[in-house]
Amino acid sequence: MSYLENINSPEDLRTLNETELISLSKELRTFIINAVAAKAGHLGASLGVVELTIALHYVFKTPEDMLVWDVGHQAYIHKVLTERRAAFDTNRQFNGISGFPKRHESKYDAFGTGHSSTSISAVLGMAIASQLKKEFNKQHIAVIGDASIASGMAFEGLNHAGVTNANLLVILNDNAIGIDPSVGALKQYLTNVKKGTQKQDNIFEALNFRYFGPIDGHDLPKLISELKRLQSIKGPKFLHIITTKGKGLRQAEENQVIYHAPGKFDAKTGNLYKKENSIAPPKYQDVFGLTIVELAKKNEKIIGITPAMPTGSSLKFMMDAIPDRAFDVGIAEQHAVTFAAGMATQGMIVFCNVYSSFLQRAYDQIIHDVALQKLPVIFCLDRAGLVGEDGATHHGAFDISYLRCIPNLIIFAPRNEIELRNIMYTAQLGLKAPIAIRYPRGKGVTINWKQPFSKIEIGKGELLKLGSKIAILSTGTIAKNVSEAILLTANKTAYAHYDIKFIKPLDEELLHKIFKTYKTIVTYEDGTINGGFGSAILEFLAKNNYKNDLHIKGIPDRFIDHGTINELQKSIELCPNSIKKTLTNLLKK
Repeated sequence: MSYLENINSPEDLRTLNETELISLSKELRTFIINAVAAKAGHLGASLGVVELTIALHYVFKTPEDMLVWDVGHQAYIHKVLTERRAAFDTNRQFNGISGFPKRHESKYDAFGTGHSSTSISAVLGMAIASQLKKEFNKQHIAVIGDASIASGMAFEGLNHAGVTNANLLVILNDNAIGIDPSVGALKQYLTNVKKGTQKQDNIFEALNFRYFGPIDGHDLPKLISELKRLQSIKGPKFLHIITTKGKGLRQAEENQVIYHAPGKFDAKTGNLYKKENSIAPPKYQDVFGLTIVELAKKNEKIIGITPAMPTGSSLKFMMDAIPDRAFDVGIAEQHAVTFAAGMATQGMIVFCNVYSSFLQRAYDQIIHDVALQKLPVIFCLDRAGLVGEDGATHHGAFDISYLRCIPNLIIFAPRNEIELRNIMYTAQLGLKAPIAIRYPRGKGVTINWKQPFSKIEIGKGELLKLGSKIAILSTGTIAKNVSEAILLTANKTAYAHYDIKFIKPLDEELLHKIFKTYKTIVTYEDGTINGGFGSAILEFLAKNNYKNDLHIKGIPDRFIDHGTINELQKSIELCPNSIKKTLTNLLKK
């Protein structure tokens, strides 16, 4: 008998007895394994919280009781149980449901969580609001991973919550791993608690939380019993549960980093599909990772820093090769930036590798601790531009705009892997100001990318193609789409193409030549139009009183949802065919 096919909401779930719930948990694991195997997505985190998710929706009256998942990687089972089972095959697909909780997607998603460590602050806000509305019986639950709770923002939430009488429950999902293994003193503390060797006072009780646990997060009857008991206890509560990421799939338990988001795989065996041994361009992250090792072996002042993304950024290569000069600081972007700044004051050459959308979390530190002091930190912004299926929370759409207004900061966008290598080489030779290097997720375009290093002249652009009528200015890897679009046009000789690789400082000498030569100019960028690269060109036009026709193309003024890169580029007219259509129409004017 299948229980899952009759479960469409938590109300249906609550009609089952505990024995039936255990059978349901097995069905849910199979469902998630099959779904992720077929369409890809985040696997290990959701497999680890099957029992917890069932218990939460079974005990608490969701959505009236507020439930927040931190990070939302854990929420697949939650989505299946909350009226989205039939739509789950669209998970992370273009126009389908999101891979993360999303308020406008479901009344059960109390808070959107694509970035980590926000749940305690959000749930505390909900709990205090409920007090003010005299909704004293409403429950407010944050499920937070052990990697997420080490972030400064989580501690800020705990610090505030501990001096309130707010009715909230923080559940620590402790599996000793985020995307990569958890790091830091708090991780060691939690390990000692699990072993029973922690001698000091309980850190959470010291913050005025009632602490319970640790308990087995896969013991469904125990979870249900404990959650029912905690329902009647008022004030801030902390439940520590121990889980195994990837629980129920052997390969996911044994290879937790790989099976965090394994891509498509064989659902029957659990094995990853063998990749073809064809020669292909490298991922940009690997170009960064291999290049920093190459440079660091020759320059002993080079340091690598990442906030919790050693595998995703490929700083893992340096952590393996030169471990004393490569640092994973955990989910702590603010600390990563100021830690880098501190090292820079001592003459270290620091490569701080942060995903574009995560660097947003350290904005004050970039301004106050780095740029204001003119410290030459080298920011390597991985996942700049559209990232695909992770959607709006992860697109690196805003970095040009939020960085361009900061004094003393250089912004560079390599067109290909060779330029990424060369700007890294140039930066480590010594700069007098910080630099941000933005590059996309995924594979590049150059198979023979490991060329001898060449120094790049700061602030200089490059002519890629001569043309007679219209000048196209692109920055970064969107140049590939522009070049392909020109080849599709009927009048290829009409279009000139320039690579404006330095967004700041602009190559004003080159821009003057362009504006004096071409009446019509088009800019393309893989970033937001508002305040971005095109805006910088518009400011140049206005400052110099040019009257040219300027057309700015990029990511429009809205949050872009999830889908493949090709689907998303097509939807906002950044794919080669759309660019070709734009160029053809401009030529007709």
